Amino acid sequence: MSRIGKKPVSLVNGVSASVSGQTVEVKGPKGTRSFTATDDVTITVDGAEIKVTPRGTSKRARQQWGMARSMVDNLVVGVSTGFKKELEIQGVGYRAAVAGNVLKLSLGYSHEVNFAVPAGVTVTSPKQTEIVVEGIDQQLVGQVAANIREWRKPEPYKGKGIRYKGEFIFRKEGKKK
Repeated sequence: MSRIGKKPVSLVNGVSASVSGQTVEVKGPKGTRSFTATDDVTITVDGAEIKVTPRGTSKRARQQWGMARSMVDNLVVGVSTGFKKELEIQGVGYRAAVAGNVLKLSLGYSHEVNFAVPAGVTVTSPKQTEIVVEGIDQQLVGQVAANIREWRKPEPYKGKGIRYKGEFIFRKEGKKK
């Protein structure tokens, strides 16, 4: 049995939800998001709660039960508070700046990297060595942060590169003479 699926999703103040068929649409102060569930689950709105129940006892129905509940919860969190990923840049001469809809990264290459920010997320750089990615779609925020990190992953010898805030990089010892 799904333990996460049993728990109903509570709607916070300012957030409303509507169900039409298998599609849940959630509206909040930050925007509107929707999710279409499979036919293995039933989604109902009871006042200030959204409940997800399986339509059978098959393995797939139980899998979709917990997954659908997590997706609906992410919709509610996204439109009410939003999601945020913070990145740190370490390295001599490595820096970031936002100009309009383009993130300009100086990462030790012979050229400056221009990263076009996709619609649905906002990228800011409060300091030259910090990048903040925010949005209402958790998957998109995480993907954009991963794409930025991909330009210069942290290396294990000096620790230079782009890392998530608080990420631990296992350091290696260099060559000995």
